Amino acid sequence: MALSKPTFLTHLKTLAKPPHHRLRRPTPPSFLSLRFLSFATPEDAAADRRRRKRRLRIEPPISPLHRSQQQQQQQPPKPQNPNPNAPKLPEPVSALSGNRLNLHNKILTLIRRNDLEEAALYTRHSVYSNCRPTIYTVNSVLAAQLRQSKYSDLLSLHRFITQAGVAPNIVTHNLIFQTYLDCRKPDTAMEHYKQLINDAPFNPSPTTYRILIKGLVDNCKLERAVELKEEMVDVKGFEPDPVVYHYLMVGCVRNSDSDGVFRLYEELKEKLGGEVEDGVVVGSLMKGYFMKEMEKEAMECYEQTSKVKMNAVAYNSVLEALCEYGKFDEALKLFDRMRDEHSPPRRFTVNLGSFNVVADGYCAQGRFKEAVEVFRKMGEYRCDPDTLSFNNLIQHLCSNGMLSEAEEVYGEMGEKGVNPDEYTYSLLMDTCFEENRPDDAAEYFRKMVDEKLRPNLAVYNRLADGLVKVGKVEEAKSFFDLMGKKLKMDVASYQFIMKALSDAGKFDEVLNVVDTLLEDEWIELNEELQEFIKGELRKDGREDELGKLIEEKERLKAEAKAKEIEEAEAAKRSRSAAVSSLLPSSLFGKKETGSTEATEKVGEAASASVEAAPAADTNSAEQAIKGESSDEESKSEGANEQVVA
Repeated sequence: MALSKPTFLTHLKTLAKPPHHRLRRPTPPSFLSLRFLSFATPEDAAADRRRRKRRLRIEPPISPLHRSQQQQQQQPPKPQNPNPNAPKLPEPVSALSGNRLNLHNKILTLIRRNDLEEAALYTRHSVYSNCRPTIYTVNSVLAAQLRQSKYSDLLSLHRFITQAGVAPNIVTHNLIFQTYLDCRKPDTAMEHYKQLINDAPFNPSPTTYRILIKGLVDNCKLERAVELKEEMVDVKGFEPDPVVYHYLMVGCVRNSDSDGVFRLYEELKEKLGGEVEDGVVVGSLMKGYFMKEMEKEAMECYEQTSKVKMNAVAYNSVLEALCEYGKFDEALKLFDRMRDEHSPPRRFTVNLGSFNVVADGYCAQGRFKEAVEVFRKMGEYRCDPDTLSFNNLIQHLCSNGMLSEAEEVYGEMGEKGVNPDEYTYSLLMDTCFEENRPDDAAEYFRKMVDEKLRPNLAVYNRLADGLVKVGKVEEAKSFFDLMGKKLKMDVASYQFIMKALSDAGKFDEVLNVVDTLLEDEWIELNEELQEFIKGELRKDGREDELGKLIEEKERLKAEAKAKEIEEAEAAKRSRSAAVSSLLPSSLFGKKETGSTEATEKVGEAASASVEAAPAADTNSAEQAIKGESSDEESKSEGANEQVVA
């Protein structure tokens, strides 16, 4: 009998199997569908077709909808948190996708445009929308606000997202630590650190300890910073960080403790196995040697910069040591070497701090033109100056009588997208007064107010004093009227402007200032202050007008209080009338007088019940009314029936 080629090959496979395998036919597993291309007999082919149809009836083919349902069934149920008060875990980076990623990019665009108010407002609105921002988006806004020193806005946004239930991560906590430390509140920062250690579901990072230790050193809390360093290494198990030791050594230098510098360096060297490969501590070590007048050893440390790992921070520390201790020529050579080695993104040896240190060095040498030239070369090395850098250079120029050059630098701030702050305008204002330019000084103060900055009382007092000294009393009075509602004026500020006005013969304006003083809740008109005001008014023989003004103010206050009470009574009567209008006139029978009195009593009772429970509905109010007026309605049977009903 002739066999087809597939049948022949199948027959050969069957013969090649061992006898015990040949006796029984192996059944394929249920999850694997086997289909041969040919069969030995037509009966085998028909049986295979029936088997496939039967399987399709039991297990239909997987459609996209069915596949998603199967995947949901296969996913294990998420374990529910037994404690609802337990802190939430922050979202992973994978949550930043889809519409939330588009939202993140849109907010980043607002930040790049320097529109931080709109970015923060958009973030707040998005929290309760269908597209909730991730903590990474919130951190971007917080970091931008921190860079521009908008601490109140930062803390307000952080409080909002905390109440909204957005779980913070370690970056959020680091930003809050930096904010409180910049605001000179190290105790508050340490309280938040303790809260992080006790309650947060994650551990602090090395960056956390760097921020805290640097902030404590800057706030003159070196001992607490050393304790935190020991906690970082001994308790938390982190490796000794040369950057942390660098901050501590800087604190010892500020305290003129050269022995502390050497002690910290030896401790770091011992913990790292006898050799420190990071050059970030070289600058502080050089300052320690310079403080002990060991110039040779300091320069030997400087020569080691070519043998250890140096980055921009390490080079800046060495630059600062050379500039402070009379080695400015060596500092310039090192700065040239740093610029030659700078090749981003592979290696960064120059940053904003490098140019600030060199500019300070030039200013210390009296070479201000070269300092401005170096400052303007930042852009060539992809370094963008910030407000602090501009203020530093403007301060050097103003303190050396170079106001025109300082104003040129101030004009460049707008070109580079840097916003001046209160310190910038106060520097220019004070220098304008020194250069006998009071109008320009007043204009700088007005710009500061127009840009919604918040000058403090000391800046305003300097402005008022400068204007009064040059005889511009009216302009000083106009600034007093402008800032009176924005600042909490003290007694000295009121006395200064009143004395200036009285010396100029403007006694009506003095009385206006007294009127403002009487309305100020923060100022108490004691006997000493009254004697001062009478003394100023006595120059024009008008000291009696103070008593009249005080009586008039008291009368106006009494009238305002009486009017307020009358309005409250009128509102109460209107509520009573409104409630009484809900009752039918037949409720009180035929006696108009009695019904009127009953209506008034019922209205009073109803208004009392409405005031006690404003959320009650009309039916409950009517029930209260009927309960209070049952005694008055006992003469009318029809009224009683309605009350019972």
